[in-house]
Amino acid sequence: MRNRYLDLLRALAIVRVVVYHVTGWATLTLVFPAMSVMFALAGSLMAASLDRSGPSAVRRRLRRLLPSLWVLAAIFVPAMLLTGLPLTPKVLLWAFPVADPPANYWGALALSVIWYLRDYLWFVFASPVALWLFRRAPWPTLLAPYALLAAIEFGLLPAAPTVLREFGLYFGAWLLGFAHHDGLLRRTANRVLVPAALALGVAGAAWIATHPGPRGYDLNDIPLGNALWSAAFILVAIGRAPASAAWVDRSAVAGRAVTVLNRRALTVYLWHMPFVVALTPLVDVVGWSRQDPVGLAIRVVLVFALVGAVTAAVGWVEDVAARRPPELFPGGVRPVPARGAAPGRPVPAVGADAGRPVPAGARPVPVSPAPAGYDRAVLPAPRAPEEYTLKLSAR
Repeated sequence: MRNRYLDLLRALAIVRVVVYHVTGWATLTLVFPAMSVMFALAGSLMAASLDRSGPSAVRRRLRRLLPSLWVLAAIFVPAMLLTGLPLTPKVLLWAFPVADPPANYWGALALSVIWYLRDYLWFVFASPVALWLFRRAPWPTLLAPYALLAAIEFGLLPAAPTVLREFGLYFGAWLLGFAHHDGLLRRTANRVLVPAALALGVAGAAWIATHPGPRGYDLNDIPLGNALWSAAFILVAIGRAPASAAWVDRSAVAGRAVTVLNRRALTVYLWHMPFVVALTPLVDVVGWSRQDPVGLAIRVVLVFALVGAVTAAVGWVEDVAARRPPELFPGGVRPVPARGAAPGRPVPAVGADAGRPVPAGARPVPVSPAPAGYDRAVLPAPRAPEEYTLKLSAR
């Protein structure tokens, strides 16, 4: 069974980044550094996949990542070609974005979040070797991305390519996900982990305060402060994650929302920014400025409503990519058909008699309902498939 606490973190990150893009509130990046958290969760899931499947996990991850991008590209790339984007071989990067794909004047902003997929692809490719190194020299491997970023920020590598900069900025969070999966963070005593988190947090805060960017203290403009502050946050929020969090599903509505956001994370990620960009001039016409709380609230609601509509329309692609039965709204309880069971007769859900029809006239054994957001399964339940991860930021 999935750790619902980690699912909750991912869901909160998705909501946070959408709200951030609508409001532009830099404080949100400090309160919840969602991008780094999402990379840490992705790193943990990638390590689990490599343990189960070996190098073929890379192919499986690409299979789950790319189809949703292709749906987006099938709509927006022709639209950009009709509005000024030159047709060159670089357009093929929209099918496999190992580098920034080309865009025209409006697409560059509406589709700006594609940079995350570029970083994600490179991190996936690097993971088999990185995990091998991490398990032989964990601390040097963990420190390497932060050392790389410091070298770039202090001018020692002024011509570093974009991908190398992104490794310095976010691959450290990915490796902290490795540490979470392997139990390294859990085994680290509080007398070590807490002072380490405090030191990283103080160093990050000091760098942020003394190196504000064009938007003030927005972490997206302060790479070194972002990396340090986010590492401190991850050590606490993920390093001390509970083993389970059944309380997430005490409310059926909340539990279902967490499930939907996790199952549709990539769709929300890809589609929310075009709606933010499209609504901006429209709401300015009616006077809903960024300083108007009511106007901002209406804009947030509108963006979520539009994203919800497109998610219902094309979100099932994520199910197909993950080889799950397509669902309009994920997380509903589906009956598990029993092999050879007579129609209309109840079937035990668990135990040695699972799958056997109940004799006519016999009373079925009551079974506790599954938590909201999970399908009832025959025990022992297999490990649930990993979810897509999300990381957004306005550069």
